[in-house]
Parts: sequence; structure tokens; C-alpha cells
Amino acid sequence: MKGKLFFAHETAIIDDGCSIGDGTKIWHFSHVMPNSEIGQHCNIGQNVVISPDVKLGANVKVQNNVSIYTGVICEDDVFLGPSMVFTNVINPRSAVNRRNEYMKTIVKKGATIGANATIVCGNDIGEYALIGAGAVVTKTVLPYALIVGNPAKQIGWVSEYGHRLNFDQNGTAVCPESKEHYMLKNNRVNKQL
Repeated sequence: MKGKLFFAHETAIIDDGCSIGDGTKIWHFSHVMPNSEIGQHCNIGQNVVISPDVKLGANVKVQNNVSIYTGVICEDDVFLGPSMVFTNVINPRSAVNRRNEYMKTIVKKGATIGANATIVCGNDIGEYALIGAGAVVTKTVLPYALIVGNPAKQIGWVSEYGHRLNFDQNGTAVCPESKEHYMLKNNRVNKQL
């Protein structure tokens, strides 16, 4: 690719029709399929599959052995942990072609999905949510939610820096790292400006 402003390891395969942002790095044995869009300053680890029409925003970090299937959109600053996987058909069968039934899954800005987690298609992940390692997500996840287990359940809330938030009787919490303030009201967390 003449004039490219991204790095692709010589063993990576990038199909025609892809859009790859400046400063992105694509590592060993990864395959970016047709019409995928990868934003600026992303890091695509080793042995990653990005299926046709997938969209990744800017600064997305995809760790080794991740499969991102058609129907997935990851917004800016998303982290996908090692060997996590998305599905895209709710009832797959080898003998039944369901390519016209791919479901959309959106991972919102700043969300983290831990190692070996599975995201069942059609369940969006809210902004800055943190999905624990090995979790199996079968429901939509709220912004700032802390999710663990199989099936995954919410056990708390996290800050934009990924720290667990401890809310007082007034529904306020402070991130121990950033010192940013958060408000919990009606089972929704919002960062206070």
C-alpha cells in the first residue's frame, strides 16, 4: 500500500477496500477483511480476525487472538482483552446460511472487555463499562457498569479510569486516581463536570 501511514507486519493480511487510520499497528498473522474501517492509532494484536464491514474507532486496543465479527462497531478508546470473542448470529447452524441475519453489537466509547469474555450478539456495551475476564454477556450493559460471571451480572460501577466506585448516601463517588466526581441516580451513573 503505497503512501500508507500505518504499520502492518509482513505476515498480516489486509484485504481490498479497508480503511486504516494513521498511526495504527497491525501485528503478526492478523487478517483484516474487506470493507473494514480501523481508526487512527489503533493497535491490532497478533492472530486477530476483523471480519468484513467491522468498524473500529480511534485508539482501539485489540489484544491477541480476538475475533471481531461482522455487525460489531467499537467506538473510540475501546479495549478488547486477549482471546475475547463476539458472536453475530443468535442461533448458528452449519447447514443454514444466516448471513442476512447478522446482529449489530456496539461497544461504546472507553469500554473494556476482559480476556476470554464472550459478547453474545445484539447486546450493546455502554460507555466506560468494564467486562471482567471470562464473562459471558447476554444482556445490554449500562454505561460505567462493572460486569462479571457466566451469565454475566452487574456487581457495581467503575470510573473512566477503571476503578470501582463507592457511592455515599447522597449518590456521589470520587475516582481514587483521577479525582473526578460521579453521581448515581435512578440506576444510572454520570460524571460530574
